Amino acid sequence: MRILILGAGKMGSFFTDVLSFQHETAVFDVDPKRLRFVYNTYRFTTLDEISEFKPELVINAATVKYTIDAFRQVLPVLPKDCILSDIASVKTGLKEFYEGCGFRYVSTHPMFGPTFANLDKLSTENAIIITEGDHLGRIFFKDLYQGLGLNIFEYSFDEHDETVAYSLSIPFVSTFVFAAVMKHQDAPGTTFKRHMAIAKGVLNEDDYLLQEILFNPRTPAQVEGIRTELHELLDIITNKDANRMKEYLKKIRKKIQ
Repeated sequence: MRILILGAGKMGSFFTDVLSFQHETAVFDVDPKRLRFVYNTYRFTTLDEISEFKPELVINAATVKYTIDAFRQVLPVLPKDCILSDIASVKTGLKEFYEGCGFRYVSTHPMFGPTFANLDKLSTENAIIITEGDHLGRIFFKDLYQGLGLNIFEYSFDEHDETVAYSLSIPFVSTFVFAAVMKHQDAPGTTFKRHMAIAKGVLNEDDYLLQEILFNPRTPAQVEGIRTELHELLDIITNKDANRMKEYLKKIRKKIQ
């Protein structure tokens, strides 16, 4: 299959590495310097090159802020039977775009990134395939993700957004709070160092991505839950209530079993 990947960033390079030995691949990026880090693939910087390549599948790995813009840039030079796809963690506006673009489409979300995941061992990582869209496109990504050892879940666009609001907004907000109250430690403990590593990784993400995840309409309810728990925990600590602390620890241990 002829596959065009939009964006030569971390995930674009990852998909190029995965696909280039079994498919004819090309990477398109407006910044030629970023193409230095991809290999075994065509490197495109113009729409004419895409037109000549005639891709059968486009994988949009552009930054979340530019996902739809990247699609619109290449649509005029794509064959009408080409399948569009994205791997965006934020699907805001994509359903409406796909329904009006006139192309077949498939949307997925690999629930991992190069910051934390061991890309050589992905059996503990997950991927979501959106149930709306082209049947053959879904089969392609299901086969791809199964080959990588990922655990696959199939959700609608709405179900995906709900999952992201829970699984990403809670750790992101918790990380922000940790970073906001953090003070320099000359001799940090193991737990502190682990939290620090997570904070640095999260805050290394694109600002727009962090913003859009937290601006998900379902996120405020999750953040409100954090505030409720902090209020209860603060009350227990302030009153030095050993019995309530014991019950609180019992409650939260059950949640992580």
